[in-house]
Amino acid sequence: MNHELNYKSNPLNGVSLKQLVTEIVEHYGYEILHAYLNLNCFKYNPSIPSSVNFLKKTEWTREKVEAFYLYQYSNLPKASYEQQQIPPRDRIIPDNQKPGKPTKLTVEEAEFLREQKAEQASAYNKNLENKVTSKPNKTTKKPNSPWAKYRHNR
Repeated sequence: MNHELNYKSNPLNGVSLKQLVTEIVEHYGYEILHAYLNLNCFKYNPSIPSSVNFLKKTEWTREKVEAFYLYQYSNLPKASYEQQQIPPRDRIIPDNQKPGKPTKLTVEEAEFLREQKAEQASAYNKNLENKVTSKPNKTTKKPNSPWAKYRHNR
């Protein structure tokens, strides 16, 4: 029963997808939504009906927009790792966390964040490549052969 009460405090409870998209588009505009979410439904011929239609068809994009609504528009604290594994509409919002004023966002900030993420991904990939090339694989075994025990080592 306690979970039901917390679920009802989720800002997404009772909000339709159309209403959600309308609110964030009116506040941020399509350009900022595309910059932060990188979804083409907010870039090419954007409209609320077409965006809602696209978001209904693809679950991962809908969850991305709902998470944006919770943590940017409603300005809630970031969810724990366990809560991030649950779709935004099913997350339990603690009673002490109340929606605040929407976060102020700019296109320049979105581009800066995207560049930072690209640099981090590049550094991570280089790190992986260095680990693979610098350490020989000592655990290589000879292929298992059903006749191995009958062979004599010469």
